[in-house]
Amino acid sequence: MSNIRQGAVTLKGNPVDLAGGALAVGATAPDFSLQGADLKDVTLANSAGKVRIIATIPSLDTPVCHKETKLFNDKAKALPNVQVLCVSMDLPFGQKRWCGAEGVENVACLSAHRCTKFGEDYGVLIKGGALDRCLARAIFVIGADNKIKHVEYVKEIAEEPNYDAALAAAK
Repeated sequence: MSNIRQGAVTLKGNPVDLAGGALAVGATAPDFSLQGADLKDVTLANSAGKVRIIATIPSLDTPVCHKETKLFNDKAKALPNVQVLCVSMDLPFGQKRWCGAEGVENVACLSAHRCTKFGEDYGVLIKGGALDRCLARAIFVIGADNKIKHVEYVKEIAEEPNYDAALAAAK
């Protein structure tokens, strides 16, 4: 079992425990196997040669996650050779429904529902409390060389990430 980082982030001011270690700029991004809306496996290699923005969120069905994903969808249009991945524990069926209803076409929503490995490897798996097994809000920018260029573990889950920093790192 991975280590638990206690109080690394909060939810409405209350400390939240995260499984796994924090990733750092310069490290190699952990590979993953997540499920896409078509129910096929998606790995880091599926976007090889591109810069990746990986946004982890608790659920598309919350206001901040909704806003964040829509904003990245709008910004992605102007980012050639950048793949934006939004990862949550939402089921692929719900992600597909949400993306269709919201016109999200420039962000790939991926589900980590089958196992907790992604959340542990990226240090975003919430352990315990109301959001147990959900993912904390974080942004990772991964270069075409699979090296991490930017990391933000959003201190307060109910707040938005620093979009400008993530987008600058992706350019």
